[in-house]
Amino acid sequence: MSQLSATGERPKLAFAVTHRTVLAIAIPMTLAYLSTPLLGIVDMAVIGRLGDPALLGGIAIGGIIFDLVFTTFNFLRSGTTGLTAQAFGAQNEEEVRATLLRAFVIAAIGGLLVIFLQAPLREIGLWFLGGSADVQAATSRYFDIRVYSAPFLLANYAMLGWFIGLGRAGTGLVLQLVLNGLNIGLSVWFVTGFGWSVEGVALATVLSEIAATALGVCLVVFTTGKTSWPALQVIFDRRLLVRMMAVNRDIMIRSFTLLFAFAFFTARSADQGDTVLAANALLEKFIMLAAFFLDGLATAAEQLAGRAVGARYRPAFDRALKLTALWSFALAGILSTLFWFFGQYMIDFMTTAEDVRQVTSTYLVWAILTPVFGVLAFQMDGVFIGATWSPTMRNMMLLSLVVYLAAYYLLFPILGNHGLWLAFLLFFGTRGLTLLAACRKRAAETFGKT
Repeated sequence: MSQLSATGERPKLAFAVTHRTVLAIAIPMTLAYLSTPLLGIVDMAVIGRLGDPALLGGIAIGGIIFDLVFTTFNFLRSGTTGLTAQAFGAQNEEEVRATLLRAFVIAAIGGLLVIFLQAPLREIGLWFLGGSADVQAATSRYFDIRVYSAPFLLANYAMLGWFIGLGRAGTGLVLQLVLNGLNIGLSVWFVTGFGWSVEGVALATVLSEIAATALGVCLVVFTTGKTSWPALQVIFDRRLLVRMMAVNRDIMIRSFTLLFAFAFFTARSADQGDTVLAANALLEKFIMLAAFFLDGLATAAEQLAGRAVGARYRPAFDRALKLTALWSFALAGILSTLFWFFGQYMIDFMTTAEDVRQVTSTYLVWAILTPVFGVLAFQMDGVFIGATWSPTMRNMMLLSLVVYLAAYYLLFPILGNHGLWLAFLLFFGTRGLTLLAACRKRAAETFGKT
């Protein structure tokens, strides 16, 4: 427990931030994030071998429904990271453990709510996303099993965020590798071995989430050792619960705004015909690939910024800001260079349709520029999540969305699909620059009180 100074204020708790500190978090988390798309590829591959397109469509649409549902609870990972990092920086061991328990409560309530509302959630998702009767039937079979993973998935969100907040990225990597590795193995076994179709893929997800939760709880107990856990009045402290819910609310708004921005991009691509839609969808894969790499450094920014705020130590915050920016821009430059030299080969690998290849090549330059335009947004998101400056992050996201929509309606009539891409990049750029501009003021407010 941290001590108070003679003046009644909590003292500054100095700690060093080095290149090794940043990379010790960024590298494991990058590897952890990269294991997630591999799982999706394997699920598609094992179902694809059954030779029924409706089954592929079923798990694709089912996956989208769950993505939409669980986006609501993304804050359990991000918010828990920021709050834990601050308690860790303040050396407040009781609050470190209380933060996890509060997140567990939210995960349990949210997961049970998803199970209770499974029928309307499934029907709304099917109505919104459509698909043939066979596809919808496959989606329902998949959904009705996978939905029972909800409480465990949300608990895993909370534990991953908690371990990241403690700077234990290696433990987070282990949890993600066990989760996704077991899911892959069970999917292959259930579908190709037992012939359980989409039910096998769904059951594999449920069992792997349960196993990861059990492992995570064991690791939590091992990490905390024999120290006592907080009393109920500490866990359910009204002031701290309100603070957690406020942070979570703002992160949720930010996540849905980002989801809307991507949905708007896809919808406006579809307006231009199937070929442009396919081309833009392929180029979006470049963005997602860049995101998986840059998110590792954003996670490092979360932990280090949050710890510095908790420790009330401005030098560590400034150093974390500088080093995560340095590594993020270096990585963004490398990714853009790789896209420049190998982008066409990636396009040719992803599609054999010559018309789609040609159109995709026309707009490839925008995918090449995306890492450079978006890198500051990724890094600043991490800083603001860690520092729990969530209202400012929310407001800058909404402002960036307004700029994005205005730019689209101004540029698209003149430049066509190039205008859509330029507006999309302005969305990323505006987010990064507005957050950077707000960062100095928020840091002065936060650390100026010490």
